[in-house]
Parts: sequence; C-alpha cells; structure tokens
Amino acid sequence: MAAAAARLPLQSSSGHNAAAGGGGGKTIEEMYQKKTQLEHILLRPDTYIGSVEKHTAQLWVYEDGAMVSRSVTYVPGLYKIFDEILVNAADNKQRDPSMDSLRVEIDADEGRISVYNNGDGIPVEIHQEEGVYVPEMIFGHLLTSSNYDDNVKKTTGGRNGYGAKLTNIFSTEFVIETADGRRQKKYKQVFSENMGKKSEPQITKCKQGENWTRVTFKPDLAKFNMTHLENDVVALMRKRVVDMAGTLGKTVKVELDHQKVPVHSFSDYVKLYIKSASKDRDDVNELPSISQKVNDRWEVCVSLSEGQFQQVSFVNRIATIKGGTHVDYVTNQIATHVMNIVNKRNKNAHMKAHNVKSHLWVFVNALIDNPAFDSQTKETLTTRQASFGSKCELSDDFLKKVGSSAIVLNLLSWAEFKLSKELQKTDGSKRSRLTGIPKLEDANGAGGKDSNNCTLILTEGDSAKALAMAGISVVGRDYYGVFPLRGKLLNVREASHKQIMENAEIQNIKQILGLQHGKQYDSTKGLRYGHLMIMTDQDHDGSHIKGLLINFIHSFWPSLIKIPSFLVEFITPIIKATNKRDKKIVLPFYSMPEYEQWKESLGGNASGWSIKYYKGLGTSTSSEGRQYFQDIAKHKKDFVWKNDQDDNDIELAFSKKRITDRKEWLTNFQSGTHLDTEGKYIKYSDFINKELIQFSMADLLRSIPSMVDGLKPGQRKILFCSFKRNLVKEIKVAQFSGYVSEHSAYHHGEQSLASTITGMAQDFVGSNNINLLQPNGQFGTRDQGGKDAASARYIFTLLSPITRSIFPKDDDILLNYLDEDGQSIEPTWYVPILPMVLVNGSEGIGTGWSTFIPNYNPRDIVANLRRLLNDEPVEPMDPWYRGFKGSIQKTGTKAGGVSYTVTGIIEVVDDTTLRITELPIRRWSQDYKEFLISIGGTDKSKDKDKDKGKGKGKVK
Repeated sequence: MAAAAARLPLQSSSGHNAAAGGGGGKTIEEMYQKKTQLEHILLRPDTYIGSVEKHTAQLWVYEDGAMVSRSVTYVPGLYKIFDEILVNAADNKQRDPSMDSLRVEIDADEGRISVYNNGDGIPVEIHQEEGVYVPEMIFGHLLTSSNYDDNVKKTTGGRNGYGAKLTNIFSTEFVIETADGRRQKKYKQVFSENMGKKSEPQITKCKQGENWTRVTFKPDLAKFNMTHLENDVVALMRKRVVDMAGTLGKTVKVELDHQKVPVHSFSDYVKLYIKSASKDRDDVNELPSISQKVNDRWEVCVSLSEGQFQQVSFVNRIATIKGGTHVDYVTNQIATHVMNIVNKRNKNAHMKAHNVKSHLWVFVNALIDNPAFDSQTKETLTTRQASFGSKCELSDDFLKKVGSSAIVLNLLSWAEFKLSKELQKTDGSKRSRLTGIPKLEDANGAGGKDSNNCTLILTEGDSAKALAMAGISVVGRDYYGVFPLRGKLLNVREASHKQIMENAEIQNIKQILGLQHGKQYDSTKGLRYGHLMIMTDQDHDGSHIKGLLINFIHSFWPSLIKIPSFLVEFITPIIKATNKRDKKIVLPFYSMPEYEQWKESLGGNASGWSIKYYKGLGTSTSSEGRQYFQDIAKHKKDFVWKNDQDDNDIELAFSKKRITDRKEWLTNFQSGTHLDTEGKYIKYSDFINKELIQFSMADLLRSIPSMVDGLKPGQRKILFCSFKRNLVKEIKVAQFSGYVSEHSAYHHGEQSLASTITGMAQDFVGSNNINLLQPNGQFGTRDQGGKDAASARYIFTLLSPITRSIFPKDDDILLNYLDEDGQSIEPTWYVPILPMVLVNGSEGIGTGWSTFIPNYNPRDIVANLRRLLNDEPVEPMDPWYRGFKGSIQKTGTKAGGVSYTVTGIIEVVDDTTLRITELPIRRWSQDYKEFLISIGGTDKSKDKDKDKGKGKGKVK
C-alpha cells in the first residue's frame, strides 16, 4: 500500500483534520494555533501590561499643583506603557550621573506623549551579532535588554527585555531619537502599526558631547477601549512625572509640559501628600512628617494614617503601589519601636505590630540590586531583604522623633477607645428586673420610677450582709438593696484591662447600679439606684475598702462623685465602752484615735468600763443591727465633693504616678489624726487625709520590719507569746496561733498567724538562716518554697534553743511593752544580740515604700559587730544562705544599692543530658521542673553513679 494513499486517523474525507469529540465543528488547525510572540502580546495583553479594561479606584493624582486623592477611572495597561518609557528615561541617571534633565510632554488632544532625558545616549552603532542598529534592537526587537546579566548588580527598573517594546507594540506610532556624542551620530527611527512596520533609521551628525534620548509615541487607544486620552489617565501620568522629581532629587530638573515641577527632593514630594491629607482632617494641626535620608540608596518618611496602613513607595523609581519587601523592612522597624513605647506608656494596650501599622503612613524611596517583582506590572517588590544590596537601619534620632510624635498619641487614644469599647460590653442598664447575680438582694423599687430614692448597700462580706439584712427588716425592702463584696475591690486605676474585664465583682456592680462605661452623669436618674452605701468594718482594712470603692467610681465616672449624696457610708462602732456600774451607759467609738483620746481623758484608767472590740460587722448582733437602722440618720454619712482638691487627694492615694507625693503624704502624718464622725457630711479629701491615711500607716507598720529586731508586728507577737508561754514543749501550730491571738490582742485572722508561725520555723535552703521556732513536722521544703507545708492542725512547733541566746531573758524587763485595753502585749521592738534583719533578711511591700534585704552569714555579722565594738571599720558583706552550694557574686554597684548574680550548678552528663545539682536561691524545684518540661526537657534522673567526674558548668 502506497504511503500517499494513507489517511491520518482524524483526517476528514475533505482532507482537513476534524476535531474529535465536539469543538463546535472546528478543525484541529482552528483549535490549536501557533502565534508569534508579537501576536501573543497583542492577543493576551494582560500577561504583559496588565488589564486593558477600565478600572475605577481611589488613587492619588496631581492636579493644580497639588496631590489629590480621588476616584479615578483608568486602564492599567495604558498607564503601564507610559510608565515603561518614563522609568527607562529615569534609569539613565544610574548609568550616567551627569544626567540633569527630564522633560515630559503630554498632548491629550493629539494623543501624543514625549519623554526626553539627557545624559549618555544609546550607542548609534550596528550590533555585530544581530546586524541592526542598537536603538532599533532595544526598542523594536522583543527580549532584548542590557540587564540580563544577573551577576552585575544594577539598580535600574528594567530587567526582562520587554519594557519599552511593549509601549511600541501598543502604539500606532513610536518614534525613537537619540544623540550619541561619543560617535557624533544622531539617530531617528519611526515604528508604526503596533511595531509591525518600521522606517529606515535616519543617521545624522551631532556635536561631540551631545547626549540625549527622546521617545515619542501615540498609544493605540482603541486597544484600551478609548477614543482619546481621558482626563483621569492624564492626571495619573502627570502624577508619575512628579514621582520622578521626588525620587531623582535636586540634581535632575524635571519639566512637565514645559513647566518645571516644583519638587526638589523626596521630602518635598512627601509634603505634597501631607499637605493634601491635612486639609481633610478635623484637627487643625498638620499631620506629622518625620524623614531621614539613611544613605545613598534609602530615603524614608513616616506620617500618621487614620486606621488603615498606607504606603507610597518606589524601587529604582518604579512606583510599587502595593508595597513589598522594601516597605515591610522599613515599616517593621518603625512598628516595633512604636509598639514598645505604647505598651510601656499604657500597660493595658497590649499593642501588636499590626495594630501599629494600621496607624502608619510610610514613604520609601529605595534603590535595590536587580529587583524582582510579582509580575511584569511591577506593583509589588518580592526581592528578599538579604538581596537588597544595601541596608536601611533607621537611626535612633529618627525613631526617637517618631516616638514623640502624634503617631504615638494617636495610638494611645485608639488603645483607650478600644479598651473603652470592650468595657462597654459589660455595661448595665436601668431595668426593674435583674437576674443572674448571686447573693444580690435587690430593692423592690430598683430600676423603677422611684429608683432615684433607692440605696444599694455594699457590705464587706457575707456576715456583714446578714447584719444589713437584719437592719433592713426595720426600714423595709422597697428602697434598700444589699450586695456583699468578696474582700477588697480591685484598684482599677492601676489594674490591667484584662483584670478589670475578668473581675466579676466590678461587672456585678455595674450591672446592679446600671452603670455605663464612659458616660457623664449629671444626675442619678439613669441608674437603678440613686445612692450607693458602703458598709464595711470600722478597722483599717474597712477604710481601705471604702477608699477602693471611691477610687473605682472616681476613676471611671468622676461626674458621679460630684453628685451630692450619691456615695454614702454606714458607720458602726469599732469599740463599745459599757459602764460597769450602769450597764445602760454605752459609749460607741467609731475610730481607734477617738477611743484613745477618750481613754486619755480618763487619765488612762478605763477600769470602770467594760471594753468590747468589734473586729468586724459580724461581731454585731442582729439586735444591734436593727438598732443601727432604727437611727439610720446617725449612722449614715454622705460623701461630698467640694473642689479639685478632692480629685487630687483620691489620685494621691491610689495612682502609681503619685508615689513620690504619697511618701511625702505619709511622712507628714501626725499621730492622733482621725475623721470626725459627728457631722452628716464627709469631704472626700477629709476621708483620704484623716481616715484612709491610717490604713496606709498601719499597712506600712505590718509590711515593713523594724530595723531594730528585724520583725514585723505579727512575728513580734508570736515571739512575745513564745516567751510568755515559755514554749519549750511542742504545741500544735493551730493551737499556738489561738494562744497568740488571745494573749497579744491580735485583731486579724488566725489563719494569717498560722502562716507566719510556719514561716518563722522553716529551715530549708532559701528560707531562714536561723529559724527562731523549731519545725516539728512538714513545714515546707525547697521543692515548692514552703507552699507544701502541712496544715496548721498537723504540725508542731516550739522555741529553738538558740532563740533565747539571741533575745536574752534579762532584756525583757528593760523593754517598752505596749498596752491594749489594759492588757500588756508585745514590746515596741526587741533588742537582739544579732541584727536579725540581716540574719534572715526581710521582704515587704507597704504603701509608698517597700523593702528587700537578703540573708547574710551570722559569722560575718558577728565579725563586723566585733569590729564596731573595737572602733574598727566594718567590712562589706555578701549575701549568704545556709546550705546553698552555688555562688553569689557582686555584679554592679549603683546609688540605689548593690546588685548580685545568684548562680546554681549544672553537670554535663552526656551530649543530650544535663544534671542540675543546685538552683539559684528562691528558684524553687517544682517551678523550675515545670519550666524545663515546658521547653521540651524531661525531669527524669539517670543513675547517679553514671558519668561521675564529668565536667561542671553553670546555669543562672
């Protein structure tokens, strides 16, 4: 069979290849076609120049000498072919630094654009391999470029060989003119019909040193669905010319339609945006503008954006309208710096870098080696930072200016607004029925038409609520509600946002009262209750609770503080003195100083009176509660705001910013100061300065040890009772705490005493160098820092043999003992042989002051005492802890004290195992074990005899 007679498998009888399986009857030739690259570019333009359809977007344009942000309708592809020629012209500045002129003409009527630049022209010479003039090869032959060698680092815009050819392809006319001063030749060539036709080059002479290039083209508007160069497109093109003036700098004169562009630097260019954006703001102040020319390749400016990140950036004068890695590089430095400042100034902000970026407007002008982009449209730089060819490390001065600018203030305001919005989620409202709040006894009229006459009584705990409920049985439930507080309210002025949001007590109070965060109140008509009554114990801690509640209201709703009688307190006696001869004569005292003054008026002899101390409201009987409420006018005191001094004093007591003022406030305290409870009204400033100050002083006394005996009041009471009982036989800690409470007039909880007793007996490493009490039982270990001590009812204690040697019995008669209602209790302080404040150290945080004293070696202390007795200079001592095998080394000395580094011990077992044989002081074993496990380690121990003799290292 002849080969000519053979038929292809899909060949039709007519001799054409038929498509199998459909195709609408198309032939194989119709379905599968081969195009030239030029045909492919014209057929699929979006691959090369972007979309050729009209797009509408909010963009910046240059109009009437100003940058304007407005809605613009344009064709990205048309914009791109203009940009290719413009960037080509600007690139010449990199090739020839002597370039000093760039001129652009846009003739919208004729649809013609011309771009001229001086500096080195294109070589007017025939390319030996291609056989055509170099200008024709560059502008009229696809995939030709001077930028193909990636081993040569270039900071120009073009790279892949399309560039200006795309402009030629999408133009009906494209004219290239260039003067080559070196060869003294001038070149002109005209392309037409989408680079389909070209004229013969015209070669003429030019002067030596005459170097320039001009490209003139008429875009094929039909391919962009246009009939003429529309105004929006022209405005965008004009803006790109201004871009060039900003990125090329003062050494290049840029002209647009024969007019010099009034921009001489990148900072001038940025000002166009700042000036325009500032006009649209309500703020009279112009937007901040902080700029820096980091080096020859990087210029940066930052301003403020309103809630959305903005950027204007250039890479080798290409407008990267979507940013990229160069913008990220700069922005991350700024955002990190600002984030740290904001979080330092507002601990509740929890600002993240992306939050900061939303408030930044960043301008970047960069020169990048061989830049890579996400597409031929070059909207986003993708080059890795390591390949930039240069660094942009923003200076400390620049970052400092950013940190003190309106950017930080704006972010702080935004953070406050955000936090406020979150707090508003827990707002209450005025409604008559309220459910879901345990232990609330709501007034019948709360949230109703008579809500303004209702009073919410906040009590200190459940027992106080029971007393209030007994009293309400007298006045009725219509206008009185009760809600018990669980201990002390949060100091909202210094609490974190998270603490406030998670504090159920605060949220409950907002709901019960109907409080709305941030609202200004000129009356209480919008609340569920018209009055808020505080009913606490009359002791110092009760005063603190009152202060914390006042602080809570003042911090969030200062306007409520100014409403007369909104805040009131219900006072009860702290002491009642009953005449022994006439039981009907009962004198109530509402503060300890008031009682002390009365006792002094009797010459200090109150033997004719029976004294009862009311530790808390729970001490009062229900009958007494009813008596209080029967004479409610006597017990109810209204807080009143008089002037700004009241605001100042509330802040003085609770603001962290007023620590120095608070110290001075306490230093000026005068003994005997107390609040007069006879009047009906109490000024806030009087409450702070006459009642709350007593809590602050008491807090200092019980938190900071005496330098004389190194003991806090609770510890001193325990030692006193140990001596009084002659505690040489063991006793249960629980029983002993009861004994101490009884014999030392201790007015606080016995559980607190039991914990203090346990602490005085502990002897593990990191606790006491000399434990004054013996630990018979499990008093805690180094594993959990004493938290693993057994319950007080299971453990026993007694005096350590050495204790009486340090506190000699012979001294007892010489001490100044305190008196509590005729009962002789502990001395003001003991006078030990050794300064125990150094032996066992001390730690405490009081109001205004705190202390930390490490433990020292008793032997070193004794040696220095001997030196003092012999009139010799003492020697410096380093901290020392009994049984600690690590090291404690001095690492610095400052005016505020000496700093030490405490180091443990670690042994290398093998390449993957370390054995820790000593931890730094107060780094408890269980906590450290959990830390190790959290980072992927294990707490399993290997055979102790294995790998003995391995080298030792250290761990801090």
